[in-house]
Amino acid sequence: MSNHQNRRSFLSKAAVAGAAMLATPLNKTFGQGLIDAKDRTSRASSPSDLKITEVKCAYAGGGLFVKIYTNQDIWGSGEGVDAIAGTYYLVKRLERMLKGRSPLNPNRIAEEIRKANFFAGAQSGMFVAVLTAVEAALWDLTGKALGVPVYQLLGGKYRDKCRVYCDTELYTATNPKPEDYAKAARGAIDRGYTAVKFDIDDARDPNKFDRYNWTASNAELDRMYNAIAAVRKEAGPNIDICVDMHGRYDATTGRRVAKMMEPLNLMWLEEPIPADNIDVYKTITQETSTPICAGENFYLAYGYTRLLSEAGIDIVMPDLQKCGGLGEGQRIANLANLYYVPFSPHMVGSFLGAMATAHVCASVPNFHIMEWQTLSDTEPKWKEIVHYDKPFIEKGFLVLSDKPGVGVEINEEGLKKYAMPGVPFFA
Repeated sequence: MSNHQNRRSFLSKAAVAGAAMLATPLNKTFGQGLIDAKDRTSRASSPSDLKITEVKCAYAGGGLFVKIYTNQDIWGSGEGVDAIAGTYYLVKRLERMLKGRSPLNPNRIAEEIRKANFFAGAQSGMFVAVLTAVEAALWDLTGKALGVPVYQLLGGKYRDKCRVYCDTELYTATNPKPEDYAKAARGAIDRGYTAVKFDIDDARDPNKFDRYNWTASNAELDRMYNAIAAVRKEAGPNIDICVDMHGRYDATTGRRVAKMMEPLNLMWLEEPIPADNIDVYKTITQETSTPICAGENFYLAYGYTRLLSEAGIDIVMPDLQKCGGLGEGQRIANLANLYYVPFSPHMVGSFLGAMATAHVCASVPNFHIMEWQTLSDTEPKWKEIVHYDKPFIEKGFLVLSDKPGVGVEINEEGLKKYAMPGVPFFA
């Protein structure tokens, strides 16, 4: 029997014995203060005794879900996205590096793993995406062990809730018309969102002359402008509009679209060109009054140094499910803050990833807004794969959890319905 059970049993029995002997109101409070204090204390034993025993993972819903287990019946959960396909054995490799260690040093562990695997790709791509999921699970586990939310571990919070924009995901439609854009915007606004995002890159555009060349034709440019003009007309002047080009176009098109959109007063134009050439980003950013946003395809804080120091963008948007983790996300935000650049994270994960991101957003002064997918409002699976007892989004804001750790748990039964075939599930 654990110490917790023994002590609670003793106190409870003492209170019962007192009730039999006393007929005064005191019998209702005898020993209760100690019981309450014990109940507020972490069930785990001394943190110095906490050790990692296993690291398990599952692939579902387009993401990697990691759980780190310990010798004290508590675990931590983390999520990685995008560059995670086929990485099961990389997770198991990291497990060998983690077993037997205390999980209570997320920054140190992530740095040691990264440096020890420098020649194995620990600067970008799959390695960093997997490390990101592991690192996030370490923060969740540390918060649970110490009985505090992750934002507290990150230094406290500037805000209790984080504003989100609704990615309308209209790209799922074939050749949507301007009225479809306006309708999607109205739907999001009516649900309480104060900012919306639309994608204007479309390989299926019938006006496109060449599937492989991404220099937009005049007809393509007209399509782009008319779609977003319809959104602005429907939304009015006070709703923020983000426009995403997914890094597909060339410099000529990026420049033309940025200038073309100036009358529509966008919150930002996202990734008008690929992430590879910061010099071209600088040119586009400096030539237009449309704010330019990028960063979801950069890795680690090192990847953002030139982008920020040389004014390559106006708004930075790292993805905290693949850029290196929650600690790395905070470092990127703090780096951006030195250049007075807003921090607006990309987020295409589950609500576990969204809440983990929100803890970082709450912990930095320059948080601007965070991404939210409209399908997370409408598709049942996004609620099925996690345990959370409150609404995901309230009037366009994600309210921060005060529970220990991230505050969201993986629902393995629900997640298994969407598991990737042929890949071990939490094994």
